[in-house]
Amino acid sequence: MRVVHRASPWRALLNDDGKLNANAINAPLNALFTKISPPPVSLPDAYAWQLSLVETLVRYDLPAWRISHIISDHNAWLYRQSIALSLDEMQAQGWGEPPVDYCVLMLGSAARYESLLGPDQDNALIIDDYPDHRHVEIDGYFQALGERFTQRLDEAGIPLCRGHVMARWPMWRKRLREWQAQLEIWSADRQVKRVQQTNILLDFTPVAGNAALAERLGDIIASLLPKASLFMNEMAALLDELPVALDRLGRIASNPILDAPHDQAINLKHQGLMPLISAARLLCARHARREIATCERLMALSHTENVLLTSTQSELLVAAFERLQQLLLDQQRYNKACGQTADGWVDLRRLREDERLLLKFDLQQIRAFVQRVKSV
Repeated sequence: MRVVHRASPWRALLNDDGKLNANAINAPLNALFTKISPPPVSLPDAYAWQLSLVETLVRYDLPAWRISHIISDHNAWLYRQSIALSLDEMQAQGWGEPPVDYCVLMLGSAARYESLLGPDQDNALIIDDYPDHRHVEIDGYFQALGERFTQRLDEAGIPLCRGHVMARWPMWRKRLREWQAQLEIWSADRQVKRVQQTNILLDFTPVAGNAALAERLGDIIASLLPKASLFMNEMAALLDELPVALDRLGRIASNPILDAPHDQAINLKHQGLMPLISAARLLCARHARREIATCERLMALSHTENVLLTSTQSELLVAAFERLQQLLLDQQRYNKACGQTADGWVDLRRLREDERLLLKFDLQQIRAFVQRVKSV
């Protein structure tokens, strides 16, 4: 059974006498905001409040793609609060102010502003250049900052990344010139692990500190990757690691390697959204595009020379992306209501026949797009 939506507050927009009923239309939000006021509120409480926020936004008939923007904005706020609290704590303990400029980056779905329920952490840190003889002092400061703010996020409910993609680790905490050297090494050949690490870094957005450092990182990426032909070839080859959830006859089918919870489940994140996200990312990297959000990338690519993506194809893929997000958010809300984990799996038994047909169509568009990207 699908989650039954309550009556929309929009029906209360007008009184019987035709006058605007502002109190009624604002009532769901006002009731929600009383749960986190007056401030201050703890980070765990603020994160737990997010699910109530999502349920309220659903009552306002917002689509999943808009809700994902708001979830991502809220997660960015949690990042900023965690970083600010960590800096205040370090100041109180005698660490002083940050010794040089820095920029904390959100990575992954948070950076693309495509977060749904149940994210983990993916972040990095750019440190402005400093003399080598000050490395122990300055890197030690930012290691402490990275450990503290990521721990705070974990305690709030956004768990530490199991793949260690966090600013607390040296791999994801570097001076700007070290990031450039790292990217030069990663893009020099077609080693799988290096391409995977670069793919993670390509989806970034500044969340705290000096955003100019993130802009300069974008300049470095745009100058290096389009010229790295072997690297780009391997990036395309890795699309085979993300097969779309269709069998050889074009029917919806889960990948057995993913260990589905039952035979009517597909991992819509790994077998639907990620192939589309990865293919759009690859084309943008190849053409030095600076967009990060998937829909923005798809729309930008339709206006980029020598890209095999028409405006109509771009619109189809954007619509497919938004519908897949909706299916996944609906499933995650259902899981939460049942006390289960919000993950990437969708139960096909909960879909109506028209939803199944539209899902198959969307997955076919995504698979065709991925195949075109691999052939370029």
